[in-house]
Amino acid sequence: MNIIRARHSVRQYKDLPIEKNIRQILDDLVTQINKDNNLHIQILYDEPDCFNRLNIHYGKIKGCNNYISLVGPKSDKLDETIGYYGELLVLKVQELGLNSCWVYLTHGESKAVVNQGEKEACIISIGYGLDQGKDRRSKSVKEVSNYQDGFPDWFRLGIEATLLAPTAINQQKYYFEYNDGEVSAKVKGLGFCTKIDLGIVKYHFERVTGIKVK
Repeated sequence: MNIIRARHSVRQYKDLPIEKNIRQILDDLVTQINKDNNLHIQILYDEPDCFNRLNIHYGKIKGCNNYISLVGPKSDKLDETIGYYGELLVLKVQELGLNSCWVYLTHGESKAVVNQGEKEACIISIGYGLDQGKDRRSKSVKEVSNYQDGFPDWFRLGIEATLLAPTAINQQKYYFEYNDGEVSAKVKGLGFCTKIDLGIVKYHFERVTGIKVK
């Protein structure tokens, strides 16, 4: 939970390379995730063009030369799967002393390899931030779940972990339900990248509780 609490979105980075030993740890993790889940996630290092070629202001990533490209075979489940394993990588990045930000539209063309039948769902900027980011507003436990007095403590803890997860424009459009020891989650309402967000919050819940979410 400490890593989850410490991690915030960071959009401005120092011009420092990521060390070889950290690259190796991340590359090995990506290789294993891809093998186990039939994905094609890639990490692009020392590649500044992706963030420098788009003339935007709101949400712009500055000074970042590294990113994770979240690629996989097109399917109805791809976005959720990418969200889940992308957030696993985000928290590993944080654990290794780096910073990150989920990036949806505020970037230029990445240099990732996207084969026929595949899709690049989004990317994640990574590097050494100028700061550690900051807290943001959040919904309450009862706004995103059916939590009631008498429910297990682990369920509330898991929901609190989801409220610390990044979601597109901080929309938090998801809902968890506890029923007879089992937990399910779904998108609630209309929004942007809600399936990716659902995968992200599921990962937070499962990481903290060890309970599989349907």
